[in-house]
Amino acid sequence: MREEPRGQETTAAAQPQGHTADDDSELRDGGSGTGIVTAFGRQLKLLRTRAGLERPEFGSLLNYSGSTIAAFEQGRRVPLPTFIDRADEILEAGGLLKALKKEVERAQYPSFFRDAARLEAGATALYVYAVYAVPGLLQTEEYARAGFRLQRPLLDEDIIEQRLSARMARQGIHDRRPAPLLSFIVEEAALRRPIGGRAALREQWEKMLRLGHLRNVEIQVMPTEREDHAALGGPFTLIDASTGRRIAYTEVQDDSRLYTEQAKIRELETRYGILRSQALTPRESSTFVERLLGES
Repeated sequence: MREEPRGQETTAAAQPQGHTADDDSELRDGGSGTGIVTAFGRQLKLLRTRAGLERPEFGSLLNYSGSTIAAFEQGRRVPLPTFIDRADEILEAGGLLKALKKEVERAQYPSFFRDAARLEAGATALYVYAVYAVPGLLQTEEYARAGFRLQRPLLDEDIIEQRLSARMARQGIHDRRPAPLLSFIVEEAALRRPIGGRAALREQWEKMLRLGHLRNVEIQVMPTEREDHAALGGPFTLIDASTGRRIAYTEVQDDSRLYTEQAKIRELETRYGILRSQALTPRESSTFVERLLGES
């Protein structure tokens, strides 16, 4: 792990409502959430009406149903960036809709994850320790959908599809250039948990093997039988931001925290470094996953 430049020591706590206690500009990104989605929907309806288009007619131009257009306009669904771009062009909005694209895109995520998602998208490196499930950046669509369906209280179908789309969009990080370094340590128990069923789990293992062969991706398995374990306190992620700073993220029961305090970050860096030495190597981990496939 590299040494972090010294600077102001602060801790950013992302509360369930999505607010942060840190006034650091790197973590502050203005208003977000349902308000911006509602505002976008009203603007979309106004522009569509001005253009003299009914919802089904407008939807057909974008390969969407009239009911989906209604959901966008009423703020019940979050449109994809590609929809916003095309809608702006078709409605000759002059960039009015595109100007809201980044804020609307952030609203795809649950409030507690929005700041972390923004930092992740521009990260130069990520170090992820996963305990309960395969990390989102490695998940297949079926595995991810099953995970959302298992949540309690139950999520509406629209919310499930919205969050699924957002999670799959996050995986664009694998195709970014220059490629960020992505390191994952995953507990064996998480790998064995059949979220979505046995077929979905097999597909998930196969995807992990494919991603593990990328030059910028390292996946390590932490065997359950290990007596020594440096991080029994739970999952966490270290994010190397594009500004050169390292930020830590923790999450439990939809409550999350972003840390910029150097003492806390060094503590988690130390844990991650020891975990790396205790877990199987990337090559051994690939062999382990291949063995799971052979046994299934």
